[in-house]
Amino acid sequence: MNPVTIHLGDGPVILGQPHCGTFVPKAINANLNDQGRELLDTDWHVDQLYEDLLPQATVVRANFHRYVIDANRDPSGQSLYPGQATTGLIPETTFDDQPIWREPIAAQDIRERLSYHQAYHNALQRQIARIKAQWGIAVLYDCHSIRSYVPNLFAGELPVFNIGDNGGQTCASALSLSIKAIASGQERYTYVANGRFRGGWTTRHYGQPQNGVHAIQMELAQSAYLATEKPPFTYDAEKAGDLRAVLASILKATDEFAREHAREGAGNEQPT
Repeated sequence: MNPVTIHLGDGPVILGQPHCGTFVPKAINANLNDQGRELLDTDWHVDQLYEDLLPQATVVRANFHRYVIDANRDPSGQSLYPGQATTGLIPETTFDDQPIWREPIAAQDIRERLSYHQAYHNALQRQIARIKAQWGIAVLYDCHSIRSYVPNLFAGELPVFNIGDNGGQTCASALSLSIKAIASGQERYTYVANGRFRGGWTTRHYGQPQNGVHAIQMELAQSAYLATEKPPFTYDAEKAGDLRAVLASILKATDEFAREHAREGAGNEQPT
């Protein structure tokens, strides 16, 4: 299986989807225990949730599962959230801190798995370069979801919309403010900005608004679009429809920001 799927769009926005893939190579799957094989920490159906909401967007999707290697972690292995519970470049446990492997991961295995991480980021880099050459700006909107209750990672119930720009560092304030305005302006769903999820390695690595590349992460609570947050994690089209309406507004605003700032130099503003 190709580790990455790319849908080419002619607009200035890229939808990154690093965690909705479920492919696990046979040799790696053989080392997963029964808990690991449930793939609990997948960003279930995120590709379906965002499908056709912004048809002109480019989509870069990792087809491999995050248990193979996490495409949204620093390839050096450095933690994104020092001092807080999290999973690493190659997770050893579920988000609930339950072991997922029969045997420890060997150093050689880690080196081999880095090729999947590299394939995803090579694809992202190519699309960022292509779009920036065309538009003079590129906006990377990183699509994520997670169970709404994960006590090992956060207390209580997670808000539905979790917007992350690493404290205003990864994109222009105008982009963040427009997305926050939509999230806060509707009454159905809760939201927070730069809460437990401030933006992963992808957002922090590529977000360089001073160079015309803006990145923002959206972490969604899966309770807003799944029938259940337990296996089989069934997609609920009715629930998802309501959420998709808000997401469509957010993506429209993201696209409008990029087009407004294309080639006029405003994409080079410093974040505030």
